[in-house]
Amino acid sequence: MKMLEKLKKLEEEASTEISGALDGKTLQEITVKFLGRKGKLTEILRELKNLPAEEKRVAGKTANELKLFLQEKISEKTESLLNARFEKLAEDEWIDPTQPGIEAQRGTLHPLTKFIREAEKVFAGMGFTIASGPQIEDDFHNFTALNIPADHPARDAQDTLFLSNEAGKLLRTQTSSVQIRWMEERKPPFRIVAPGRVFRKDDFDASHSPMFHQLEGLVVDRKISLANMKAVMEAAVKRLIAPEAKFRFRTSYFPFVEPGLEMDMSCTICGGGGCSVCKQTGWIEIVGCGLVHPNVLRNVKIDPTEWSGFAFGFGIDRMVMLRHGIKDMRLLFENDLRFLRQF
Repeated sequence: MKMLEKLKKLEEEASTEISGALDGKTLQEITVKFLGRKGKLTEILRELKNLPAEEKRVAGKTANELKLFLQEKISEKTESLLNARFEKLAEDEWIDPTQPGIEAQRGTLHPLTKFIREAEKVFAGMGFTIASGPQIEDDFHNFTALNIPADHPARDAQDTLFLSNEAGKLLRTQTSSVQIRWMEERKPPFRIVAPGRVFRKDDFDASHSPMFHQLEGLVVDRKISLANMKAVMEAAVKRLIAPEAKFRFRTSYFPFVEPGLEMDMSCTICGGGGCSVCKQTGWIEIVGCGLVHPNVLRNVKIDPTEWSGFAFGFGIDRMVMLRHGIKDMRLLFENDLRFLRQF
């Protein structure tokens, strides 16, 4: 019978190649060659339909026995190759368990984490409570409650990142949303700071990042003035960055405060002489601040005729750069251990 001769020849060919395989990859190729969907044994089995009934029965039985034989032979060879590999490892990578181990290097906190923790201690010493909130926000807490209506241009200026899979949800553009949630749930007076990540569609360059860190603060009490705010701002920045720092306040516009100010600090990178970080001005804006807008208080059901307050927002990444003389913000996010170990 020609079919039985083909099967016998296939058995001899496959056995020779399996025995001669030197590694797992070669053995896998041999398996596909003989037992795969387009393998040699499969091609022979397709010819069975053309044989007489009696010859088909004998040839079919022989083919199935051959398939089982080859599978068993491949399993034995696989085990043999694994054993040989482990024996080689035992010879080449022998370990003396009595030798002392290599001491692992101690890790360190990221400079941003260290600064945030220190800032929390500074403000806690002034009577502030540390607050937190969700990074995925809704329109009301991120915009509307902060006196930023739907058609307000400030929404465009902040380049919001909206979530396509959750209607009405967005990545918070500021931690001011934490202030809203705090005021919704509590009665004044209170003092809070809210550190955390915020997100905007921004460039990734020496002084900008689409993800950065803010530390926002809020004070609500009776008879709060700009003098109270300036005293807190200057005391905090001097303790966190440089005792000898110089400051200036400029009028600015933020929808959630009235009046609004920006606080600049003399650039610690160039000493005020001008560099790429301070854009050759000698000053760096580090805090946006002002007295809380009456509409914001009304939105959280606090009577602005009885209560007043001030709010501020630090750019933590920029403050870390000023404190350590870092000229490029991207270094804080590249996870280069040579850079991080300096702190």
